[in-house]
Amino acid sequence: MKQFKFKKIDAFATIKSDGNPAGYILLNSAKDITPDEMLQIAEELKGFVNEVGYICKISDNQFDLKFYSSEREVDFCGHATVAIMYDLLKNDEDLQRLNSLRIKTNRGILNVENRIKKENAVFILSPEPFEKTILPDISDLATSLKIKVDFINMDFPISIINAGLSTLIVPIKSLKSILAISPELKMLGEFCIKSGVDIIEVFTDDVADKSSNYRTRVFAPTFGYIEDPATGSGNSAFGYYLIKNKLWKGETITIEQNGHLDRFNIVKLRRQTDEKGRDRIVFGGGAITRIEGTYFLQ
Repeated sequence: MKQFKFKKIDAFATIKSDGNPAGYILLNSAKDITPDEMLQIAEELKGFVNEVGYICKISDNQFDLKFYSSEREVDFCGHATVAIMYDLLKNDEDLQRLNSLRIKTNRGILNVENRIKKENAVFILSPEPFEKTILPDISDLATSLKIKVDFINMDFPISIINAGLSTLIVPIKSLKSILAISPELKMLGEFCIKSGVDIIEVFTDDVADKSSNYRTRVFAPTFGYIEDPATGSGNSAFGYYLIKNKLWKGETITIEQNGHLDRFNIVKLRRQTDEKGRDRIVFGGGAITRIEGTYFLQ
């Protein structure tokens, strides 16, 4: 029997909302666990957390980080990254002295900005984006989401952008319409596989709190569950969408996310220029630890 340090942490949670649950296994070495064992733990935690992150330290300021859902390894998981890095920085005074950390992921080495003392948050540089040009049929999309075609706001384009996960971005006309979306797991999963996307993010600029910029909802049937209540990678793709379509307003974008009118989670996006002069999105927030203990794997 193997034993691992385990936490359940809810990323992007607020006083009113539950956030997005992530499992967190802290390893002494990447050799402590096999890929099959990482998948086994994620399978055992299905319905309890959406993804599990496995992290180990490889230098004073760099960590190796892998992610698994109950279905498969995930190249990048934004909410689990926020949860894990927030916890590491919050509870390690030596790390708090550093302005930034680096994480090695399947989507490259990414920067983690330490904003614990200033904002009680961490901000993660999203993976470099790329866009797909072949889009699904709008009627098929509407049918799979179980909405009418006229729910879709044709004033803005539909796009597929990958900033960690291949994200189909769909504009919706109103908050009422976005809250009414209720797709079926199997049907939407088949549509995503056929369309070559990992997740679907719907958005509107009609918001519950006027201090917010957008409301989003993210559906993730290819990972074994219907909705992701707060996302980093999906909203990062959305950030690149906003830049491309000249919809970015202000320094920081505040996003309400989930299907509840008032009990929404909050994800923050910022825009910065990288060393090659390219626009990059950093996403961030805080997290709340719900459970801490030892995970026994047989």
